[in-house]
This record gives sequence, C-alpha cells and structure tokens, in this order.
Amino acid sequence: MERVNEAANFAAELGFKARVFSQPSIHKLAYAEIRSKFGLSAQMAVRAIGKAVECFARDKSVCPIFKPHGAITYDERIFSFKGLDRVSLWALPQGRILVPLVYGEYQKQRFDRIKGQADLVYRKGRFYLYATVDLPVGAPVQPSDFLGVDLGVANIASDSDGRRHSGSHVKSVRHRHRRLRRKLQKKQTRAAKRRLQLLSGQERRFAMWVNHHISKQIVAEAKRSGRGVAIEDLKGVRERVKAGPRQRAVLHSWAFSQLRQFLEYKSRLAGVAIATVDPRNTSRTCSRCGHCEKKNRPSQSKFRCRCCSYEAHADINAAENIRRAARKPAVLNDVPSSHIS
Repeated sequence: MERVNEAANFAAELGFKARVFSQPSIHKLAYAEIRSKFGLSAQMAVRAIGKAVECFARDKSVCPIFKPHGAITYDERIFSFKGLDRVSLWALPQGRILVPLVYGEYQKQRFDRIKGQADLVYRKGRFYLYATVDLPVGAPVQPSDFLGVDLGVANIASDSDGRRHSGSHVKSVRHRHRRLRRKLQKKQTRAAKRRLQLLSGQERRFAMWVNHHISKQIVAEAKRSGRGVAIEDLKGVRERVKAGPRQRAVLHSWAFSQLRQFLEYKSRLAGVAIATVDPRNTSRTCSRCGHCEKKNRPSQSKFRCRCCSYEAHADINAAENIRRAARKPAVLNDVPSSHIS
C-alpha cells in the first residue's frame, strides 16, 4: 500500500510538471521508472498511475499528494477470491498472498454477485476490502399514486399518510457528542486523545443506522400499497438556507443526502418508482385549497391556511403537497434498468 501510494505521487508529479493528465500520457512518462524504482508489478504500476489520473480528472490546477496508507485499487488481474473464506492479493515482496476473510451474513448472501475491482482500505489497524455488488432490481411497477415524503430536521421524515419519524433522538445524540468532543479537545491530554479516537465515527454510524431504518420502512409501505415514493430535490439546500450560529451545526450535520440515497437505491431494488419534485413553497402551500402564503405557517410544526382555515402538522401538509406534485407525469424519473450496483 505504501509503495503504490509513493508510485502514485511520483506519477502525479511527473504528469503535473509536464502538464499532461491522461492515462496514456502519464503512462508513457512514468511506467518504466515506476517498475524499476518501486518494484511494482505491471498491473499494480498501471493502477498507481490510474490513481493519479483520477485526481487530475477532478482538478488539474493542483498536484495531488497521497497519504502512505491511502486506499489502493485491485482489479481482477491482481486479486481473486479463493472460496468463501480467503482472497488472493498481489503484495510485496513475494507476490501473491492468501489472506483470510471475515464478513457478516449480509455479505455472505451476496458473495456470488461481487463484480469488477475492489478497494483495499486501511483503517484503525485493520484492512478492509470494499467490493461492489451487482444486484437485480425488482420488477418495476408503474404507480397510480405516490407516498409523499418531506425531509426535515425536527422530523427526519414525514409522509403523506401522516407518519412522522422524529429527529429528537438523533439531535440529542449529536449534541452530546459535540459537547463531549469540545470538552476533550480542550484538555489535550493523552487520555483525552484516546477517548476522542474511540468516539470517532460513532455519531456517523448511529445516523446511518437511523437513515437505513427510516428508508426501509418508507419503501416497504410504498411497495405494500403499490405506490411510488416522492421526495424533494434538496440539492444545494445548505447554500440556500440561511441559519443563525446556533442552527448551523444542526443544519450541516443533517444527513438528508444520505437518507435520499438510501430511499433511491432501496426503491429501485424493490421495484418502487422514485420521483423528485421542486421543494419551493411545499411547506407554505395549503394541500387542500392551494393557497400559498408565508403566514400559513405560524410555527415550525403548525400549518394553518389563512384562506380556508385548514389546519395540519406542517410536515404532513408538505408531504401531501409533494405527493400531489409527483402525480404530474413530468416529474417521474425513468424506470430503473435491470440491475443496480
């Protein structure tokens, strides 16, 4: 891993100085020297050059620098699975080595669907192999109606059937972790640093578990009732929404993008149609009469229409507006292809 990242740094530096950024161009400059200088196999040298090229594809103005233990990519030429409990990896200095695998029941059920290359990742003293699994999606169903889902902070998700998934527990966990991190960072002792290392990732894993749980329930209900799932297109919401200093930490820790990704891939796997709608004024518009006014929402949780006097929870009203918007043919996404990775 260290040798490949050194080679990737070497390839990136040569390409940056010569102002060439494509795989063939950098390969011509660096391949022979990487083979002789770093002792890598032919395909591992190609993968090291490819790592530099991928960074240049994103930004050609800065020469990338890779950390010694950064992830490296193995393709089918330099790794293979040997049964269900071992993997063969190319390594230095002896070449191929057999490494035992440990994985859970979820991975075991999908082991025969691993496709293409895998990334070798080193994290907290352990090596992980990140592999892509190719799964068939469910038979697509053209829905006659949608389950509208409003994403938020106070309530992580609210649907047009009246169900709300509260975010109070997630908020309290994040607040506790934020307060504890601040306290430990002030101490700057070795014990405090060890404690910070133990806390690292706990909040993120908890939020991920909550998002998996919520998205699974929403998709299951949509599939059971033969409906699609409709959500707001919240891309760039952090730049659009203005928040005070106290609310910024809450807003920027809101994992709505992850929840949307979970909803999308779970929907496709279940054969449930997914639609996105424009989020503008969904929380200010009355789902009964269509009147839109800022004063329709006197508080975060209350919605009271100033035209027809309709009252409801603000998030439920917004979810109903999302459902109605999704019923227009123009917002329907294309039916997913036969497979999803």
